[in-house]
Amino acid sequence: MSVTELLAKNITGITVTDIPNDILHESSRTLINMIAVSLSASHDKPVEALVKWVQEEGAIPRASVIGSNLKTSLSNAALLNGYMAHLHDYDDTHFPTVLHPSAPVWPAILATAEHRKISGREALAAFAIGAEVACRVSMSVHPWHYDDGWHITGTAGVFGAAAGTSWAENLEQNKVIHALGIAGTQASGVREVFGSDTKALHPAKAASNGLQATLLAKDGLTGPQDIIGGRRGFWAVLSSQGHDEQQLIDAFGSRWELRNNGLKPYANGVVSHPIQDAVIQLRNTHQLKPENVTNIFVRVHPLVLELMNRPNPRHGLEGKFSFQHCAASALIDGAGHNAQFSDLNVLDPKVSAMRRKVEAEIDHSFNEDEVYVTIKLTDGKSVNKHIKHASGSPKNPMSDESLENKYRALVTPVLGEDQATKLLEELWALPEAPNLNRIMKLTTKS
Repeated sequence: MSVTELLAKNITGITVTDIPNDILHESSRTLINMIAVSLSASHDKPVEALVKWVQEEGAIPRASVIGSNLKTSLSNAALLNGYMAHLHDYDDTHFPTVLHPSAPVWPAILATAEHRKISGREALAAFAIGAEVACRVSMSVHPWHYDDGWHITGTAGVFGAAAGTSWAENLEQNKVIHALGIAGTQASGVREVFGSDTKALHPAKAASNGLQATLLAKDGLTGPQDIIGGRRGFWAVLSSQGHDEQQLIDAFGSRWELRNNGLKPYANGVVSHPIQDAVIQLRNTHQLKPENVTNIFVRVHPLVLELMNRPNPRHGLEGKFSFQHCAASALIDGAGHNAQFSDLNVLDPKVSAMRRKVEAEIDHSFNEDEVYVTIKLTDGKSVNKHIKHASGSPKNPMSDESLENKYRALVTPVLGEDQATKLLEELWALPEAPNLNRIMKLTTKS
């Protein structure tokens, strides 16, 4: 049996009752986060461009677009919702691989669940399965695939979207193999686009293409028997330096990777989060003022410099991938939310001046979510902070209360306080909901 056949067997073998309660709860948390960050992005200019394209293309109205009265095809709804979910880089992260599972998987599940009228618990289970597949595909090619320049959220995410929707559609094993094959040949996304509007298109296309793959397989379209392990399959072509088969199939259904997932407290690349934690804590503890700081020196994991070494970001999206900007805005504002990554903030002369004071050194002994920060002051003194695990990471997770605070900060300006509260209540109650109709309706301002 090929690895893709074995994966399909594992997917079809899981029932709702097989999924642990903590995994269902984490699935609920990821949906709350995904809805919040999507609503926050729903009226941004890049989203308007995609909405315009969808409207001009035309489609049968079958699924809802978050934050809009627009209904469109299942694949177009997945595309738009997937784009919004990742645009602000405020979505969840699988820490072992830096995959963002919710943006490619949840939009595909939401469209399927709304159209098929499946229950809330089934939707949560479908997401858990889809996220598991996306994470395991990622782990099977990590770090070689990412090091070659592939954006793993797009490339692995399409498998997760296909897996989750195949399970929701109750496809038989052979059709799941075909769905994975159709999805896998569309695996795409390169890291050159980081810091641009196009980055969010990767999970958007993954959600749309993965869902489309399921629908095509359901209707009889066939694919290869081993898209992952075949001689010219995913591993051979997109991870030629190596792969680990056991990461894909070992203990499937008993070891859940959502336990290694984290929710972001800051709206930027996750590898800079420990820097922001440390700088904000030092700022607050010592009441630091920008004019009293001469240097911010950070010892970091190598991935920080690889992904986020942009000393002179030109706009807000580039600021999200500048560890210098993350540190500078954390020192000046004591925060790392959407406002800190606006074009206005990135181009502020005071912020630019502080960025020039930020320096970094690689420490190969550090974890990806670890940092040691030294801030030098004008009086000759220095203050230091060691962060072992960043806030929001699996070993320092965001609490439900903090998640609700993040949700309210992002959603209330869009929907108003009353509707934001009603939507949050419905989201927490999803395990008992007969369908997703009320949730999807509440994502649009009444």
